[in-house]
Amino acid sequence: MPQCEMCGAEEASLTTTKVEGAELELCSSCTDFGTEVRDESTGSGGGKYSTSSSTGKSSSSTGSSSGSGGSSGGSTRPRDMFDDMDEIATDYDDKIRGARESRGLSQEELADQLNEKASLIRKLERSDTLPTDEVQRKLERALDISLVEGESADDADWETDDPGTMTLGDVVKRKD
Repeated sequence: MPQCEMCGAEEASLTTTKVEGAELELCSSCTDFGTEVRDESTGSGGGKYSTSSSTGKSSSSTGSSSGSGGSSGGSTRPRDMFDDMDEIATDYDDKIRGARESRGLSQEELADQLNEKASLIRKLERSDTLPTDEVQRKLERALDISLVEGESADDADWETDDPGTMTLGDVVKRKD
């Protein structure tokens, strides 16, 4: 029986609902959190955002995953722009400041070296702003550091051998 992707409740039929930009399969009690999505082509199974073939055949992707999933809806999740993005470390400000000070550079000297404004370096070291991709590359090259965060323990929570068993309720940390 399919599970609600928000609360994990098992229900015979789930409704595709858009919640803050994400389309989720939700039970009747969770559909109030978003807007119901209506499919124009209900028979094909592919939505307007689908990047794969909607005929049921897997097109040059992993062929082994199509036979083992049963009727779980889809064998792999579609890729999005966030899959290829690196996550900036939470302590990027300390990394920048520490590397700059260890080289004996002032904020103004580092800014001149990077061809950026000193105010940007100050904002980065106060964590008032995140570096753009270009500034991140310049800082990493000039200071010989990495501002990308490695895989954390939180990322390991998302990895599972059995796809379809994780729900948002398994991962979300509530602020009570």
